[in-house]
Amino acid sequence: MPNKEIPYKIYLEESEMPESWYNVRADMKNKPAPLLNPGTGQPMTAEELGGVFCDELVKQELDNDTAYIPIPEEIRNFYKMYRPSPLVRAYCLEEKLQTPAKIYYKFEGNNTSGSHKLNSAIAQAYYAKKQGLKGVTTETGAGQWGTALSMACSYLGLDCKVFMVKVSYEQKPFRREVMRTYGASVTPSPSMDTEVGRRILEEFPGTNGSLGCAISEAVEVAVKSEGYRYVLGSVLNQVLLHQSVIGLETMAALKKYDIKPDMIIGCAGGGSNLGGLISPFMGEKLRGEADYQIIAVEPASCPSFTRGKYAYDFCDTGKVCPLAKMYTLGSGFIPAPNHAGGLRYHGMSSILSQLYDDGLMEARSVKQTDVFAAAEEFARVEGILPAPESAHAIRAAIDEALKCKETGEEKTIVFGLTGTGYFDMYAYEAFHDGKMTNYIPSDEEIAASLAKLPQI
Repeated sequence: MPNKEIPYKIYLEESEMPESWYNVRADMKNKPAPLLNPGTGQPMTAEELGGVFCDELVKQELDNDTAYIPIPEEIRNFYKMYRPSPLVRAYCLEEKLQTPAKIYYKFEGNNTSGSHKLNSAIAQAYYAKKQGLKGVTTETGAGQWGTALSMACSYLGLDCKVFMVKVSYEQKPFRREVMRTYGASVTPSPSMDTEVGRRILEEFPGTNGSLGCAISEAVEVAVKSEGYRYVLGSVLNQVLLHQSVIGLETMAALKKYDIKPDMIIGCAGGGSNLGGLISPFMGEKLRGEADYQIIAVEPASCPSFTRGKYAYDFCDTGKVCPLAKMYTLGSGFIPAPNHAGGLRYHGMSSILSQLYDDGLMEARSVKQTDVFAAAEEFARVEGILPAPESAHAIRAAIDEALKCKETGEEKTIVFGLTGTGYFDMYAYEAFHDGKMTNYIPSDEEIAASLAKLPQI
């Protein structure tokens, strides 16, 4: 039975919601490396970035010094529709595992988009509307980001053009239809609609696509369409900034009951959820106020942290975006068409890459069937069907709880449950039918991709 002093779900009051986003870069001794212009090799200026991104978002992208950036009232009012989100004590999972560990998860799936992505989608759409733009373009992998952005654009009266990774477009038709319900146009990527899409299809005929491909197409359309800008759902500094509401709420909820986590675990694709969850805790760690074990969990099929190289690389397959210094598998790396969904990106956030390179966090990769086994175990006892991305964090949390069972340690584990998996039933079907495989790229495949990194 649960401890009466700590409820199953810890909620904050609306008045306790964050009024500012937290910018972890302000406390980083080693700042993330700047984006570079691929033509000149020089840091991108605000003017150059303004041709692709909204003006206010460019300011946020380049701001390495302001610790707290106020959240506009209009965005905070939108947040109140689904925030604060609950911090849940996984009592039932603890009982099932017979572990002395205390497990908590921050549940971000309690909104129509089904994930944490709405936190940044409404912010980016708001700044686009404020700038007087007609609409925005974007990419989406599993579909959570595209869904969130289509919702935000519908709310604000903006046009939304989404390029969806082809394998997800085919695996998740209902996610696609939700986006269309909110008024977005959805195109499978790579497509014949853009120059870069046609080039990728010529070089990789029959490809299932990747986030890098979809980014290239979305950027091309934004740049060539008057009154449009490109918005991105992960990786960029501005996105991790917006997602810091996750970590700020988590920290506030824990402090309500004087709970100090020993480890914080998040799934890692481009870095938005993980970065948002850990930011305020990492801030305490950087300032020497506290210490935490922070774990990034990525798919073994796309292991940018654990097997990639820390180097400047293109953010997209078509090589039309700026260069970012990050842990990367190479912009031409196209993962196997597995069910890791939104984690199928060749690189990682520059912020997280710098923190990882500085030894302030760790990373591990997990196989697809192990991920779904954890997802199923979690669903059966906690009553939430998790997204495949979220289940990567669940896998690591269960593994750590089982270690505590062996050692008798009473560690407190916090992980991010980024969203729900109700549009991922084809993936669950493949797992239940024994048709799911564990493709892991060979050293030769990764080496061949890394050999094509730009020489900076």
